[in-house]
Parts: sequence; C-alpha cells; structure tokens
Amino acid sequence: MSDPLSEVIELLRPRAVFSKGISGAGRWAVRYTEFGQPGFCAMIDGRCRLAVDGEEPVVLEEGDFVLLPATPAFTMSGFEPATPTLIDPNRAPAPAGEARYGRQAGPADVRQFGGYFVFDTPDAALLVSLLPRMVHIRGVPRLAQLVRLVGEESATEDIGRDLILTRLVEILLIEALRSVPGDTAEPGLLRGLADARISAALRKMHADVERPWTVPDLALAAGMSRSAFFGRFARAVGVRPMEYLLNWRMAVAKDLLRGGNLALDEVARRIGYGSASTFSTAFSRHVGLPPGRFMRMAGRESDVMPEAQASQ
Repeated sequence: MSDPLSEVIELLRPRAVFSKGISGAGRWAVRYTEFGQPGFCAMIDGRCRLAVDGEEPVVLEEGDFVLLPATPAFTMSGFEPATPTLIDPNRAPAPAGEARYGRQAGPADVRQFGGYFVFDTPDAALLVSLLPRMVHIRGVPRLAQLVRLVGEESATEDIGRDLILTRLVEILLIEALRSVPGDTAEPGLLRGLADARISAALRKMHADVERPWTVPDLALAAGMSRSAFFGRFARAVGVRPMEYLLNWRMAVAKDLLRGGNLALDEVARRIGYGSASTFSTAFSRHVGLPPGRFMRMAGRESDVMPEAQASQ
C-alpha cells in the first residue's frame, strides 16, 4: 500500500544546507526572525526555553528534538531574564564554529545541535501546509543520533557527501514526523494518517492517483457513509477530500513536468485526466499558467541551478 507521508517527503526534495553546535550560559536569549526554510534542533545537554510565534512556549530538555517545517520567528533563551540578540538567518553569515550565547567563559548551561535545510521544490508551501507547524518530540534517542550524523557528514568534503546528506535528512524528516502522536497533531496529513478510516482513503488516493475518484468511492474505502466521511476527512486533514486530491494531483503533475520527458497527454493520464486539454485547463486554473509554459520555465531553472549551487 502507498505511503502518503513518504511520498510527500520525496516530492519536497529536502537537501541539507547548514548545521552547527549551539550553546548558552548565564543570562542569554536569541531572537530569530522568520526564516521560511525548515529548521531542526536536538538538545544535547541542559535545558532552555523555546517560544515559537503562534505556539505555546515549551521547555526543551536533554534528548528533545524540535522540527519547524517552515521556521516562523522564535525566541530561544535561558531561564534568567535577558535582552534577546536579534538574528536574521536570511542575512546573517553562518558562524564558522559553535555559536555561543550569554557568558562566553566557563562551561555551558545548555548545548544543542541544530541547523536548517531547504526543500528543492517550488511546491514546498503547499506540501508543508500538510505538516505540523512545530514538532516537539521527547524521548526518541535515534533522532538525536540522526542529527549528529547530519552534523558530522556536513562537516566533511568526502565523496558522496551530498547524496548521504540528502538521504539522512529524508530519514530525519520521516522519523520526526512519524514520532508525532497523530491524535494530538493539528489538522493535516499526520492527523489524517492517525485515523484508521481516513488513512485508508488517503492511501487509496496515493496508490492510484489515476483513478477518477469520487467522494462516495473514498467513503466506501473508509467504510463510512458519504456525509460522515466528508466531515471527518475535512476535520482531520484540514481540507475537503476532493481538494486534497486535486492538490496532490497537481503536485505530482508539476514533478512530472519538471522532468521534461513526458508528453502532456501522458502526464494527464498519470494523474487521472482523460485528455491533455482537460488537464491543461485544470492545471492553468490551479497553478496560474499552462503546463507547457510551466515545463519550459522549470527547464530553464534546472539549467541555471548547477551554477547557483556552485557559487554558494
């Protein structure tokens, strides 16, 4: 059976960019502006406070792991009052070594390892909207181990480094997201997958995206009446069933079009449209430009990407 979470991560194309050690001592606080890229943090030692805008503040302890799929603005601090140091991650250069806040001399009160990566798909905003805004996990040692591996690998220049980092970040993402108790997650993919009946419908959609699904079909797969399924799906996933299906089909279509190897009628067939013209109309309405133009633009972007990456 199809695994919707793995498919979403695969389409996001996560790529590790930067990771570092972070420590604090005495009175310290740091305020990060909104970043937009996914960030993560593993607590190695000690305790601190984390206040993410729009979320309840939490206390982070040794062994905790935090994932922010879109990294809104947040403040991290010790437990003594302190004026935050303002950092704009979009402009501030990455420190060469460990970042130390508060008292510079002596042992640190708290140590953590954190960083960020990027999603190499223009559809990141749509796909990230299916994920929790903040993931805070306690008591899963393998997450801290994975973060350490990311840090060790990112510090090397060995052959195969980028491929290993990509795979590690994919594993890190899936491990973190599947560790979230689904029944406590906000509406989205994780909460939908935690509901056995809604999960059955989601897996059917992902396994056979070509099929001309209807709400009654999906309700039958979930073993529910049409009206009960419709309401339960919307509450769990945050969107209506056919809206989710359309969004997923268009995400898959964009991925196929970026490859540039398929004719429009084949792309249309693979995501459940009977003709290229019907698909083109739906794609243009959803994306804002026709599929042919989208494919050409994606081709030009892929041509310049190697040069852009080489300059980083």
